[in-house]
Amino acid sequence: MIAKHITVALIGSALLATAAVAETPGSTTNTMSAPAATSSESGYHGDWRSSKMIGLNVYNDSNEKLGSISDMLLNKSGKINAAVIGVGGFLGVGERLVAVSFDKLKFVDTPVPSTSASSTTKAPAGGTTTGSTTSAPATTTATTAKSNPWYPDHAVFSATKDQLKSMPEFKYAE
Repeated sequence: MIAKHITVALIGSALLATAAVAETPGSTTNTMSAPAATSSESGYHGDWRSSKMIGLNVYNDSNEKLGSISDMLLNKSGKINAAVIGVGGFLGVGERLVAVSFDKLKFVDTPVPSTSASSTTKAPAGGTTTGSTTSAPATTTATTAKSNPWYPDHAVFSATKDQLKSMPEFKYAE
């Protein structure tokens, strides 16, 4: 009985190995599929992936976060007409949806400049802890180049949080 199982296992392994060897990297088994193109051959270098645009943070001109893109609305020919932005709320609770014209959004590849204040404490040169001095807060601006070309870092919309909250709420038709 064990010999039959071993024989079946060996035959199965031989069949799988034969199929793996027969499939070469450049060949396709389905004649209807198009050959795979590399990113340099595709002609779409520099285009953004729509799947990565959902959740993209939206800031105003003062680098204040307004919300994030929840959805994109396309017309029947496939052109993006509007972006639905989730405004306010916390973790989606209390969030309000607002639709803004897509051409009013400006997409930026570099990260939002962040300013951070830090204070440093200096000990006296003698190494004793009898006193210390604190210097004035230092403000640093850090921006680094974005490494992924398939989507922007963030979007900018020229409005304040209050202006967005006062816009009509977007609701999906049921």
